[in-house]
Amino acid sequence: MSSPTDAAPDRLHGLLEEHAALETELADPAVHTDTARARRLGRRYAQLAPVVETARALDAARDDLAAARELATEDASFAEEARGLEAQIDELTDRLREQLLPKDPDDDKDVILEIKAGEGGAESALFAGDLLRMYLRYAERRGWATEVLDAVPAELGGYKDVAIAVKSRTDEGIWSRLKFEGGVHRVQRVPVTESQGRIHTSAVGVLVLPEAEDVDVTVDPNDLRIDVFRSSGPGGQSVNTTDSAVRITHLPSGIVVSSQNEKSQLQNRESALRVLRSRLLAAAREEAAATASDQRRSQVRTVDRSERVRTYNYPESRISDHRVGFKAHNLDQVLDGELDPVIDALTRAHTAELLAAGS
Repeated sequence: MSSPTDAAPDRLHGLLEEHAALETELADPAVHTDTARARRLGRRYAQLAPVVETARALDAARDDLAAARELATEDASFAEEARGLEAQIDELTDRLREQLLPKDPDDDKDVILEIKAGEGGAESALFAGDLLRMYLRYAERRGWATEVLDAVPAELGGYKDVAIAVKSRTDEGIWSRLKFEGGVHRVQRVPVTESQGRIHTSAVGVLVLPEAEDVDVTVDPNDLRIDVFRSSGPGGQSVNTTDSAVRITHLPSGIVVSSQNEKSQLQNRESALRVLRSRLLAAAREEAAATASDQRRSQVRTVDRSERVRTYNYPESRISDHRVGFKAHNLDQVLDGELDPVIDALTRAHTAELLAAGS
């Protein structure tokens, strides 16, 4: 088996040097006076740590193997140790090959996740609420912080549209875990409004965006049209007596975002700008890299049943992800936030694709 260091010595050497430089930089107290910079450096350092650990373990195993082979000429018991080390080297080599695959530049970012009701009317809005709870519970299990940026409730419950920010409290990147959640999620169940017990199919769109930082996207205020209006609740009734809701139109791209969740117009403006920056970052990524474009094509375009990525079947307690053939009959647990098995299956499939493309 060829070594990943044979295939990509420059890349590995560069990553090891970057890790060492980051270690020196993070040891400087002056760096930590800039919280955003320190967090950015810390995330990158944590991202490189597994590569460094595997590379060091591989070098140590190779040294041990050389010693064991030398000693085996005098003591046969070392031959068994050598065979064990050979298997360990193969395992470490495969692991390092995966770790040296090109990384998504957004993997260490926080995300903005939007859930939009689609086909199915009231039932779709109710399921949008169920998906919101699923993602909030998953975030809670992972120790992530969440913040509702905007929410448009539906008349019979659930949401027509809701956007949340998901932020890491550590150096863990959220995008690396949630980036495959984008797309149309289909639900099959008997609605509470159905008197004859018939199963209905509804669709909900999920859009996941890496949250843009100020250094990622510059928004010219002259490119914005900002309108204010009164927040509305279910059925369109006004819930505020002041014009606190904000709608921002980015004139060059035509992107429109709105926020009405906060009572303050200033807070709603900032929430809408966060979503706008993230949408502009996603658009820039699509233009800059074909791989990013391919990835985001799987996310929702129109919320219909034809572009589904996942189905939640209540009568059979089954969840199916159609992209990788994943199926499980633990729907209650998944909706309660046990998403890791599904996400792990998607991540493994993506890694296998990258490995196949590289070979």
